Amino acid sequence: MNLFNDYSARDNVLVALPGVRRRGFDFWRDLDADSIERDKASAVLARVGLRGKEDVVAKSLSYGERRALEIALALATEPRLLFLDEPTAGLGAEGSARLAELIRELRRTVTIVVIEHDMKFLFGLADRISVIHWGQVIAEGTPDELRENTWVRRSSLGAS
Repeated sequence: MNLFNDYSARDNVLVALPGVRRRGFDFWRDLDADSIERDKASAVLARVGLRGKEDVVAKSLSYGERRALEIALALATEPRLLFLDEPTAGLGAEGSARLAELIRELRRTVTIVVIEHDMKFLFGLADRISVIHWGQVIAEGTPDELRENTWVRRSSLGAS
């Protein structure tokens, strides 16, 4: 995870905000006093389910919360396209369910591309899926179409 472990969740998000990045390294600017940027950072944290955790040091967050903080950093940059690489890795059922809910909410405003091995997770979220095997696209379509695909069914991915 690429977080500043000894800094608060809010401070991690602050450095990713476009308004803060545009200013560059400024000795004279006190980000703690910049209520507009702090409020933006807090709003991003709330969006990923970390409301109330703004002042918690990143290394003190649970694994699932740290994953949410990573997504918050990406969202703070105001992307139009968000790539998530195996976002469920290391998460239990509860963490995966929270992540699925977050992705459902985010996809209303951001195009999301997910690389994931948990097909049950993907089949419950995706509009379209491409199944890639050894670098080759071997099947693509909606979750329902893939459940009916012979190769996918033989590979047990379609059982999801």
